Amino acid sequence: MMKHFHAELNDLKINLLKVASLVERALRDSLRAFNERDEALAKRIIEEDERINRLEVEIDKQCLSLLARYQPMASDLRFITAAMRINFDLERCGDQAVNVAERVIELVKRPPLLCCMSELQSIAEIAIGMLNEAVNAFVYKNDKLAIEVCKRDDEVDELRDYIFKTLLDFMVTHTPAVRRGAHLIIVIRCWERVADHATNIAEHVVFLFEGKIIRHQY
Repeated sequence: MMKHFHAELNDLKINLLKVASLVERALRDSLRAFNERDEALAKRIIEEDERINRLEVEIDKQCLSLLARYQPMASDLRFITAAMRINFDLERCGDQAVNVAERVIELVKRPPLLCCMSELQSIAEIAIGMLNEAVNAFVYKNDKLAIEVCKRDDEVDELRDYIFKTLLDFMVTHTPAVRRGAHLIIVIRCWERVADHATNIAEHVVFLFEGKIIRHQY
């Protein structure tokens, strides 16, 4: 019985890594669609989100089935609990890729707004990097890497505040750019949320391998 149980746990891990890969690709594609003003790519990201959603539901069902049939304890219970939470945060990251793609579709209708482009690129790359490292921390059972991910969230918040102030100041003196600026603010919030979800995943990893709850400590 335990042999079957651990085989199913491995299947669960494989599915989590599948959704993580799909989400990271969607995020990178959404950044590329934004940078290249690629409306076709943005629409494809939105269409392909359904695959992420289906896999998220499948993983949730796997977790609930494992809990009901095996009534796991200790580290196995922590693994399934962490898997459910990681699954949730990954799916939400996928939603942020869709949100960025939707802004791209609106932004390409107007001339590009060049304010804060390098900073926006930075916040996006940091957020995607945090997610990648959080998933690697899960794969390689690296709680130290997970903690480093948590610490980087402050960097994202500081960059967000700087971009918001700079962008809002620009919008005050360039009123024709207000609508485009509002879309950029939404894009920035999307990347901030990706970083928040990456931080959540890192916290789940620490809970999984150390049994410690570190929310609000970093």
